[in-house]
Amino acid sequence: MTSHRHFPIACAGFAAWLACAIAATPLHAADPVFPTGSRVGLVPPGGMVASDVFDGFSDPAKDAAILIAVLPAAAYSQIEKTLDTDALKKQGVNLEKREAMQLSFGKGFLLIGRQVADKTHYRKWMLVASASDLTALVTVQVPEQDSVYPDRVVRAALATLSVRADVPEAEELSLLPFAVTDLAGFHVDGVIRGRALMLGDASNPGDPTKAAADSGLDARLLIAALPGGPREPEDRANFARQSFGEIGGIKDVQITMSEPLRINNQSGYQTMAAAKDLRTGADVMVVQWLRFGSGGYLQMVGIARADGWTGALARLRTVRDSIDNK
Repeated sequence: MTSHRHFPIACAGFAAWLACAIAATPLHAADPVFPTGSRVGLVPPGGMVASDVFDGFSDPAKDAAILIAVLPAAAYSQIEKTLDTDALKKQGVNLEKREAMQLSFGKGFLLIGRQVADKTHYRKWMLVASASDLTALVTVQVPEQDSVYPDRVVRAALATLSVRADVPEAEELSLLPFAVTDLAGFHVDGVIRGRALMLGDASNPGDPTKAAADSGLDARLLIAALPGGPREPEDRANFARQSFGEIGGIKDVQITMSEPLRINNQSGYQTMAAAKDLRTGADVMVVQWLRFGSGGYLQMVGIARADGWTGALARLRTVRDSIDNK
């Protein structure tokens, strides 16, 4: 809501009015900063910078931090009911105040208290906010004796909490230990920081005419960087068989191909099978590619309808062959 101010000196004429309006308006409003890969961000207090270790902001010199967690939308009502004085006390937090807080995108509530951790006394703020499709949990922790981040500064930062519609694909992909240079028409369905990528078929994104039973059978590909793997080449066939057996969502599996192959000039193993979708019973084809490296391996699992397998497999191979180590 815009506040109306009364100035002691009237502005005469349009030019004078314009000059007064400019003088009364802040030149810049700081934009919210979003941790890489997060839809939730805020304008951090001066002295805090985005962390490269967790989703949030930190001032290591002051041992102060802001942590941001994103939960499902339904979590808000549950947290609102259960996060009380007793629940916080079990976490070592002594609650001093609880109050409602209205944000630009929805309602929220703020908890303020104190906590002792590793013999250090901290002041703590916990903001739980409800957006249309997510719940944001923001925790601020500052040493008790600190004077750089008083209550008013923390509150001002929390009041800037913002939610963006989505995360750019390039930003999501930057969180991975590998690079994918050709998505072959797929879109990013999800990312696990530092570990895995799920790609979905973007051939008919958001098509409301698509049957619900069919939407889960579009081509999709999981790529995961995992530690370990077989030490000896002769153990790779058994390792691939065991890994394939752990793939979920399919039944009545019939292996059609199982063989070693080179993937981007690295040792690999390919397993292909006909199966049925566990939920719908539809015929699907599944492929697993393992690419072995020093100290770890890449697992790539692709699945698509049996009746569209030829085209889907070509696209899955395109993605597979475009993956490079960072």
